[in-house]
Amino acid sequence: MEKGSTMDLPEGCISNILSLTSPADACRSSLVSSIFRCASESDIVWEKFLPSDYKDIISRSFSPSPVVFSSKKELYSRLCNNPILIDEGNKSIGLEKWNGKKCYMIGAKELSIVWGDTPAYWRWRSLPESRFSEVAELVNVCWFEIHGKMETRILSPKTTYAAYLVFKFVEGGAYGLDFHPAEVSVRFVGGEVGGETRAVYLSPNDSQRRQYQIVPRHIGIFSHSRGHILRLPSSTSREGEGQRPKERGDGWMEVEMGEFFNERGEDGEVEMSVKEVKGGHWKSGLVIQGIELRPR
Repeated sequence: MEKGSTMDLPEGCISNILSLTSPADACRSSLVSSIFRCASESDIVWEKFLPSDYKDIISRSFSPSPVVFSSKKELYSRLCNNPILIDEGNKSIGLEKWNGKKCYMIGAKELSIVWGDTPAYWRWRSLPESRFSEVAELVNVCWFEIHGKMETRILSPKTTYAAYLVFKFVEGGAYGLDFHPAEVSVRFVGGEVGGETRAVYLSPNDSQRRQYQIVPRHIGIFSHSRGHILRLPSSTSREGEGQRPKERGDGWMEVEMGEFFNERGEDGEVEMSVKEVKGGHWKSGLVIQGIELRPR
């Protein structure tokens, strides 16, 4: 008996098979034939690629108009290309294009910023290029510390995530960011062992300094922790001492804070932090949009 080919299968059967693959495979299969093209666009396929709680995500959308889509594939594309605001507009959620894993950003309003409610140190403003209604602008602080938390139950399970601080520099220039590296960490709340701390610089590398107007200033200041005058020249920042930020496709900068594997399901909570409190010098000119968690 002559064996049939997959071309002989009903469209619904092909859709079921494609739903067991990946979004990338489903898109590639549309090039095989017209029946594969129809099957690859079926709601059966794309419902499998959407998060299991996608209806709840849509219901949490913070928008005057509802999230409208004509097919599950269109919804998937919408979440990949245009993250939606949720939770009073202070968080956003999107999907990783090639695997459908959830991507979250915690807006500055949802972060714990030390002295964030003191206008002399931080001010809140709106920027058209931000996905959130307000961002936090660093006016002038010597104690720089930011924390954010995320429940693991709303992230994709069995997935390695990396956390990134997303920011930019004010147009008038920034200073104090090259004197001493910041410390960043990612850890599970309540864990027996704290997360690894790493050093990062919040200023770009030397080739980017002029573009972003990073202004080194030799300022002598009083350090309460050490009780003497510190004079920290910009040369204390040497290449290789810490990670540098990179420019994103949306025009913002980001620096990686650390990573974690999400296997805690309903019971976990992860905390991200960035702080520079050891140098004792003044820092200014950062605009914080938020902390983003993306699958590796």
